[in-house]
Amino acid sequence: MTRGRMLPVLVTGATGRVGRVVVDQLLAAGVPVRALSRRPSGAGLPPSVEVASGDLTVPESLDAALQGVGAVFLVWTAPPLTAPAVAARLATHANRVVFLSSPHQTPHPFFQQPNPMAVLHAGIEQLIAASGLASTIIRPGMFASNTLHWWAAQIRKGDIVRWPYGAAETAPIDVRDIASVAARALYEDGHAGGDYVLTGPESLSQVEQVRTIGDAIGRRIQFEELSPEEFRRETAGTWPAPVVDMLLAAWKATLGRPAYVTSTVADVTGSPARTFRRWAADHAAAFR
Repeated sequence: MTRGRMLPVLVTGATGRVGRVVVDQLLAAGVPVRALSRRPSGAGLPPSVEVASGDLTVPESLDAALQGVGAVFLVWTAPPLTAPAVAARLATHANRVVFLSSPHQTPHPFFQQPNPMAVLHAGIEQLIAASGLASTIIRPGMFASNTLHWWAAQIRKGDIVRWPYGAAETAPIDVRDIASVAARALYEDGHAGGDYVLTGPESLSQVEQVRTIGDAIGRRIQFEELSPEEFRRETAGTWPAPVVDMLLAAWKATLGRPAYVTSTVADVTGSPARTFRRWAADHAAAFR
């Protein structure tokens, strides 16, 4: 494929934690980028990005943004009601779609707990398949960046992380690796029909993850085990209860077995997935 003649890639969720990095990686590869935004004036994207107005909840608002695009990076950030109309529009205008989904089909107990987001993702995947559009499904597991939301405030305040299920193992993935796979699926041929489960390269308990962050900032961080009931009390009013229930069920289900680990990042990009230790070192300032 000659990149100088490439049609623009439309990126939805372009200011989110995955979409924003996808934008950067597409630009680095010389791919023209168009970003969908409900508020174009506040998108804050690089000057070379064409920012188009549009909203997934108003399917007809996408028509102008889809004109002349080659591929679409789809991050669903809306209720599911308009998904059928959006899928139909994508199939009319684009050559391919790369959809950011989740590993809800993966036969590991961590991914098999009741999860409303997984139900949403499965429905959109069915719509994309029925549209006949060439597609690639990206399924990242646990994001390494979740630990910023979970633990950064506690670590900045002191030397203890209070959290449930310290022995539960996950394989945290760096958002840069998710974006690398997505970007290649958007501009390289050969990814149509790809169903890519993405994880970090190693299974680590939550205790080990906290210890790794401590190493990155030069401090010894203790892990204080909370019971599920204590965790529910401490997050009440600040976390949605369904999210708390989902996480507790997933962590409990994986006790006693290693996390599900894939080599997909290396298989697709030619470079191994970044370790959690590297992620922690690169983000140490957020925990200091």
